[in-house]
Amino acid sequence: MKPGEYILRTEPITCNAGLAAKSIEVTNRGDRPIQVGSHYHFLEVNDALEFDRTEARGFRLDIPAGTAVRFEPGDAKTINLIALSGTRDVHGFRDMVNGPLDAPTTPGNSGNEAEGSK
Repeated sequence: MKPGEYILRTEPITCNAGLAAKSIEVTNRGDRPIQVGSHYHFLEVNDALEFDRTEARGFRLDIPAGTAVRFEPGDAKTINLIALSGTRDVHGFRDMVNGPLDAPTTPGNSGNEAEGSK
């Protein structure tokens, strides 16, 4: 092996195998471009993005880590979402969940996430 050499597998790497996936239609109703990163809880994105937020609870964009999707003003596009994994506890972002995703209600979540920010 040489310094800096990569030794790669011959078989392809499959990302997000076995996770729930879905597609939703998203429209930017705002007057500025909006970018959403790969691991952002999609339910909690900017309110100017119009979509079924109930469908997005517990999901993130199905794109490579460290990348983002940009929504120009007036743009409508179909995006692919993938379920968050791990412990499925969501904290921070816009404080719309702050707890386990799989609980019916959690601290900071009265079930009204679809109404936007508090």
